[in-house]
Amino acid sequence: MDITDFYDTFFEEAAELLEDMERHLLELDIESPDPEQLNAIFRAAHSIKGGAGTFGFDVLQRTTHIFENILDHLRRGELRLRRDIVDTFLETKDMLQDQLAAYRNGSEPDPEAFARICQTLQQMALEELGGQGAEVAVQAPAPIPAVEPAPSPEPEAAGAPAGGEGAERLRVVLLGVAEKDRELLIGELGHFGGILAQGGDVQRYEVELATGESADDIEAVLCFVVEPEQLEIQVLATVPQALQAKEAGESTEAGSSQVEPAAGELSPPVEAKKTPAAAVQASAAAAPQPGPAASGKPPANGNGESTSLRVPVAKVDQIINLVGELVITQSMLDQMLGRLDGATHSELVNGIALLQRNARDLQEAVMSIRMVPMDFVFSRFPRQVHDLAAKLGKEVELVTVGKSTELDKSLVERIVDPLNHLVRNSLDHGIESPEVREAAGKPRTGRLTLSAQHQGGNILIDVIDDGAGLNRDRLLAKARSNGLAVSDSMSDDEVWQLIFAPGFSTAEVVSDVSGRGVGMDVVKRNIQSLGGHVQILSRQGQGTTTRIVLPLTLAILDGMSIRAGEEIFILPLNAVIESLQPRSEDIYAMAGTDQLLKVRDEYLPLLPLHQVFGIPGARTRPSECIAVIVQGEGTRCALLVDELVGQQQVVVKNLETNYRKVPGVSAATILGDGSVSLILDIADLQRLNRRQSAARQERAAAIEQELMLS
Repeated sequence: MDITDFYDTFFEEAAELLEDMERHLLELDIESPDPEQLNAIFRAAHSIKGGAGTFGFDVLQRTTHIFENILDHLRRGELRLRRDIVDTFLETKDMLQDQLAAYRNGSEPDPEAFARICQTLQQMALEELGGQGAEVAVQAPAPIPAVEPAPSPEPEAAGAPAGGEGAERLRVVLLGVAEKDRELLIGELGHFGGILAQGGDVQRYEVELATGESADDIEAVLCFVVEPEQLEIQVLATVPQALQAKEAGESTEAGSSQVEPAAGELSPPVEAKKTPAAAVQASAAAAPQPGPAASGKPPANGNGESTSLRVPVAKVDQIINLVGELVITQSMLDQMLGRLDGATHSELVNGIALLQRNARDLQEAVMSIRMVPMDFVFSRFPRQVHDLAAKLGKEVELVTVGKSTELDKSLVERIVDPLNHLVRNSLDHGIESPEVREAAGKPRTGRLTLSAQHQGGNILIDVIDDGAGLNRDRLLAKARSNGLAVSDSMSDDEVWQLIFAPGFSTAEVVSDVSGRGVGMDVVKRNIQSLGGHVQILSRQGQGTTTRIVLPLTLAILDGMSIRAGEEIFILPLNAVIESLQPRSEDIYAMAGTDQLLKVRDEYLPLLPLHQVFGIPGARTRPSECIAVIVQGEGTRCALLVDELVGQQQVVVKNLETNYRKVPGVSAATILGDGSVSLILDIADLQRLNRRQSAARQERAAAIEQELMLS
């Protein structure tokens, strides 16, 4: 087996360790740092160093080695923490991430950046540690040759120890490791020294090793290949003592008296150490036992087996597509069953009903695989808030609520960029400087809250700041100067929506943070492309809440089937408020052909679906239609349709990929009879209707003008 087979595992786990490292660095209390957090940061660097060494990633190994030395002094209390030191550590973490990305892409890291970060760390060590910093400073980076992983050496002859003076004799126990994987691991152990003896079976295989490397370093490397619970390392004796005992035929003193066995035989341990999670090092500076979250390793069940599995997203998507096809097939069978006599085919009816329940359960189970906690999104922002607040000269506390709330993985990556713009906007425009806040009677430190919660079939993501809030008069004045059609009678909600207009910005100075009028319009456009919308609530002097409303998933949709003429359409159920039969006396004519429907003292514009799409054979009199009250982007309207067919879950198919973009339509689905049905986009449908209405009014005005001239 080629060791490169494990590259992906190393890259993924190293990335997780770097994320943990950044999180702990940002959470550190400068005045009184938590020893657990310091140890977790040290362990992350230590594990990455060990893995980088075995895979031949020289630059990454050497950088983490210098970093690890400084962190060791820090956790021993020999280095006093300061804010600028934390910033340097964060810069180092960024450099490690860049180096990891370079190796993942099959290239070498930037040598100048490597030399620069090493020099920064060495200089800091010398300044802060004095003489103790010399051990760090001697790690000056030399020119970097191209490094390839060394081939696995053949195990040395039994009884031929390697490692030099002070080397240890270790017993490495592999538990439940298949033979093909065991050969690779033994080959890797040969990199650390000499193989003295080995033997056992699949359940328990023991290897004795003479090495100058520590058990921790060996553990850090092997744990990128096997699970922690599959590995034990036991310290037997130091090699020079063992050799003397063997030659003299006398017992060896290594903490307790024992007889050294002949070469090739497995020795009893002098000092046992089970690694990595269950052991505590003997020294006073030892790292405490890491839990699953700190180590980055998945939890195990009672049998020592891992309870999680890494699966490529493409495989999950393939399963979801197959389940979607199964649901469509089940729906087809259900429709066919409706044409049969239930009494005559009772067994078939029961079987189809059971199939329907099982298909629904399977669908929900598979969809849950794609759901990931919002912590995957929120964890990216502490660093951004930390850096941007420092850049703006502001003091900001970040609070996250609802980190365990789950969202479809396909949405997670696409929501990061809109949230990024909203966070930057709150920090730059919302939260005031410490002096301004203090003068206004507020705490010097502003608060930015990221919140997530479920509501029906949607997820609500809030970005909340306790800053100055939006200034209505200033927004209206800026809109007028930009040539936008606004009036003083506009509601607050309509005024707040002005910030999403392309090119709109209230910043007086253009900076690298904001002020160019791009960002917020992108936020709105991206959220709409995901089937969601943005709401804003603001009170001047008290702060602003920006709410993103998104569907939980883009793969499955709860919809309402409606009919217009002979065509069947799907309405997203989360856009439907109610349905009713309009009365003639509740319908009011507007300019041109536009009409309004009065619903409990509220006047809603009528949107005839047959008119928008030009559907022949549909009902045209509103009193003969069904009015479905729908909402899109915070605006309600009454959608006129011929009939409500029913409610069902549908599998969403991308229309643009398979055909082209259709105005007023977000996607398509396949019905039980095999026909294609379009899924309506309410917000886009409203815009399309307004454009058509404006065009009709222009044509009517032109005709009237011609008649007057004639």
